Amino acid sequence: MGRDAQKAANIVLEAAHGLGFDLVGIAPLRPPRRAEAFRRWLAAGHHAGMDWLERQSERILDPRRILESEGSILVCGVSHARAPLEIEGGGRIARYAAGRDYHNLVGKKLGKLARRLEALGLAGRGRTIVDAGPLLERSHANEAGLGFESRSANLLHPTFGPWFFLGELLLPIELEPTPTPPAASCGTCSACIDACPTDAIPEAGVIDANRCLSYHTIENRGTIPHELRKKLGEWAFGCDVCSEVCPYGSAAPDTEATFGLHRGAETRLVDWLAPRKNTEVADAEFWNGSPLTRAKREGRARNAALVLGNRPTDEGHKALTRALEGDSPLVRAAAFWGLSNGHRDDRGVREVLERALQREEDSDAAADMRTTLAHFG
Repeated sequence: MGRDAQKAANIVLEAAHGLGFDLVGIAPLRPPRRAEAFRRWLAAGHHAGMDWLERQSERILDPRRILESEGSILVCGVSHARAPLEIEGGGRIARYAAGRDYHNLVGKKLGKLARRLEALGLAGRGRTIVDAGPLLERSHANEAGLGFESRSANLLHPTFGPWFFLGELLLPIELEPTPTPPAASCGTCSACIDACPTDAIPEAGVIDANRCLSYHTIENRGTIPHELRKKLGEWAFGCDVCSEVCPYGSAAPDTEATFGLHRGAETRLVDWLAPRKNTEVADAEFWNGSPLTRAKREGRARNAALVLGNRPTDEGHKALTRALEGDSPLVRAAAFWGLSNGHRDDRGVREVLERALQREEDSDAAADMRTTLAHFG
């Protein structure tokens, strides 16, 4: 590429930094370097219930299909490092989920950047993508020089570790790519593989979503497999274990102020089991703007029931019993397990469970309850 492409790239990068992005880089708009690895990952079924990845695979494997033109990918990163957060009454959520929804913040920044570049005459109508778009973003970010992919498939940066969001602006112009820094790697470190509570990293750089707690507590709309429920421990939404044990993440600067603290992250875990009723702020409105909405109300309640079973309290016992007598079949089955796991030695619990099973009319929930009761002891 010529001097014009380099000059335009410098202007684009400067504009992105000026809007507050912590990391910026440019990659060519072409198939990602890890295209074959992605094909193998899909073929192995490691995407679990995320069928949209198969439906969108052609565009993921060749982002030129998204713009239907040649061009460049501007990759931007925003740090979200903060201290770990425990929900009142037990339970943890992934650190990124404690603040405002990053889709909104990063998306607005990218939209503003696109309009600024268009006003400068550098690009016509492009496409902004924040996490949910059909793009193998970590692979493109690696090519743009934002970091290297770790054994846990995170993108690692020397300063921010794994604690940053990615967003992309696909531009219909060819810019000079960002020079890729010297190759880096995890070396001999396998801390993430060793620490994963469910053995969800079968080999370096591969995550099996079928066993990943983040997938099950966020994306999975059904039951969480029995074999993973105790291993869920205190994780009520997401899981940060592989990031927390990573040496690259230990010194990342705290950037909590960027996303703040959403009020949903300050709720009690027992309150996740019941929709907010007769309050000044309705349930949907209360959670609006939080990443925790991704699991939907039923998913949060299911997760809470399982965590309360792993971290039993008297208050949790009461909340699980109430959920067992109402709520949706999915939540009833989770509450049934929660009571069985956390309160099996409590007087009368066996009778409560048997009565609940007798009145259960949903066949899937009843089958789940029978599996739980078979291991009651």
